[in-house]
Parts: sequence; structure tokens; C-alpha cells
Amino acid sequence: MPNVILVVEDEPTIRELLGFTLQRAGFEALEAESAEAALKTLHQTNPNLAIVDWMLPGMSGIDLAYRLRQDRLLSSLPIIMLTAKGEEQDKLRSFESGVDDYVTKPFSPRELIARVNALLRRSGEGERTTISASGIVLDVGEHRININGEPEHFGPTEYRLLAFLMAHPERVFDREQLLNRVWGRSIYVDDRTVDVHVLRIRKILKKHKLDGLIQTVRGVGYRFSVGSDASVNSK
Repeated sequence: MPNVILVVEDEPTIRELLGFTLQRAGFEALEAESAEAALKTLHQTNPNLAIVDWMLPGMSGIDLAYRLRQDRLLSSLPIIMLTAKGEEQDKLRSFESGVDDYVTKPFSPRELIARVNALLRRSGEGERTTISASGIVLDVGEHRININGEPEHFGPTEYRLLAFLMAHPERVFDREQLLNRVWGRSIYVDDRTVDVHVLRIRKILKKHKLDGLIQTVRGVGYRFSVGSDASVNSK
């Protein structure tokens, strides 16, 4: 699957240019015209990187970057700041907010794509192909799961839920967080839906005596825990 890039830009022409440039380079582009719209999108999808304009209506790109770095679910999202501000103090302020790279307007599409690729490589997002733990090998690109060398079929929602938990080992998520990150905030389902899908995943894992990997944290939610055995593999 192509890497997904979120473009946060209030100028329609620049937003369209960025989207076209990214799609032409093989990425999937999501667009948001404001920081508020970006936050809504980020709670519905999991982009690999965000390109954020500094001067946005309402919440600025700088404030958005600060906010993302304080969110434990979004703190590792790679961010490129896009702005007409090119002074050294502006760049320093930008980096202090938590962004990873800085591109000034007017920008070269080729340079922007090069910076996107470089940042994805540095963050590991551009090379991750599998997530593995305790005999479970989840192929991110092909949406396939093998357990102890045997292929196993998971429904689309169970696949996304297991992939999300495996990608964040040892971290506890409550039901609302899982609904937002796996189902999407725009999908209105009861939070007990999470319990049903966890049971389905455990039923498959139980055949391999691995159902204990998904732990219930009483009064909170769920976590994927294998101790020191968890790993994320890249090719």
C-alpha cells in the first residue's frame, strides 16, 4: 500500500498542487484546510507523515505541531512545516515546536518529495513491511497474517485492530481510543464492539496458544504484550 501523507493547507491552489505532486510520486494524499480539520482526520486515519502550513486560520501550524507532540497516539507522526517564513528564528521556532523538517515557499516539488522520502526513511515509515511478535507475522503491505508459519484469515476489522495493537506493544488503549483509531471517529458503534472483535482475534490466537498476548487491563481497556519478544521488522 502507498504511504499516506496528510496535507494541512488553507490555500486551495497550494493544497491541490501538493496533493497532485504527492500522488504523482506514488503517495496517497489526504487534505485538510485547517488544523481543526486535520485533528479530525488524524483521529479517523493513520497517515505516515503530515505536511503542515504554518499560517492556518484558527489554530496555527506551530500550535498544531505542539498539540500533536503532546498526544501519546500521534506524538511520533513525522511533520514537515511548509511556510513562507524563512528567517533563522522562524526555523528555530518551528523545530522547537516538534516538527522534523522545514520547507519554505515557493518550494520545488522535486525537493519536497525528496524531503518526504528522506523523512519517511529516517522515521522507519518508508521501510516497514512486517510486524512480528511471538510467532505472529503481520505483512503490512499485503494484509496477510501468518502464525507459527501457518496462514490465518482475519476479517478486515480484526486485521486492523490486531495490526494497531501489535504496532504499539505494551501500550494500554481504552475502548474509545481503539474505536477512534481503528474504526474511525465518524463511525458510530457501541464501545462493546471492541470486546466482540477482541474475542474473535483471541479465538484464532487460541489455536496457537497465543490468546494471552492480548491482555485485558481491568477498568481501562486492552494491550498487546509479549515482553521483550515484540519486534517491528523492516526490509
